[in-house]
Parts: sequence; C-alpha cells; structure tokens
Amino acid sequence: IGFILGQWVLPRKLGTLFAAETGFLIKRRPDTVLAADVAFVADDRGQGQDDTGYYPFAPDLAVEVASPGQTPKAMAKKARQWLTGGARLVWIVYPEAQQMEVWRPGSATRILAASDALDGADVLPGFTCQVGEFF
Repeated sequence: IGFILGQWVLPRKLGTLFAAETGFLIKRRPDTVLAADVAFVADDRGQGQDDTGYYPFAPDLAVEVASPGQTPKAMAKKARQWLTGGARLVWIVYPEAQQMEVWRPGSATRILAASDALDGADVLPGFTCQVGEFF
C-alpha cells in the first residue's frame, strides 16, 4: 500500500508518507497516540514531532490493515478514533476478505471489493487504483 501511494505522492510532492510505528498524538488529556500501518500528511500541514517524539496531529490519511485476530468492531473503533482526532480519510484494509472500508468525516462508510475502484478524494486528488492492487 505504501509503495502504491508513494508512486502517486512522491513525484507530485504532495506530502510525506509514514510507515507503521510512526506515532501521531491525536488527543490530549488523556494523551492518545496511534500509529497507522501507512499514513500520509500533506505538505501544507507542516511537519515535525513535538517534545514527546510524536507528531502532534492526525495524518490526513490513515491506513489500517486488519490482522486476522482484529474484528471489524475493533477496526471501526480505530477508524472513529482517527476521524475524531482529525484525520480526513481512513482506509481499513481486510486482506483475508480482499475488501476495504473507506471512512470520511460526516459520510457513510463505503465497503469496497477487490474489483472496485478506490480514489483519494480531496486528500489525494486524482489518485485512483483498483482495490485488488493492495492484495
């Protein structure tokens, strides 16, 4: 997923892609840090970790890949955390089912099959690919 996104983001200098284990501080008091499997931050958002070592904001796009033991309910909770924290787009990927969910603030969740087209909406303008390319 990171490779496919990188082919779109990097030549266009749209922002920065982050791999797993990059922490984003999405809530204070109590502090909540999440790390997406892949994250994108647009250049106009600024960069930089704060004194805690985490980025003090949610990424524009958070991509979460469900492990076999993670339930859709747990993944939905995580998607809602990202959105509440400020993410503009969340993709939840289910490799075993070869499908994904697209979450956006104020919109119904879309479920896409491997044969469906995925787009980057206003977060990655012009980006499209077939969902099956992720599997």
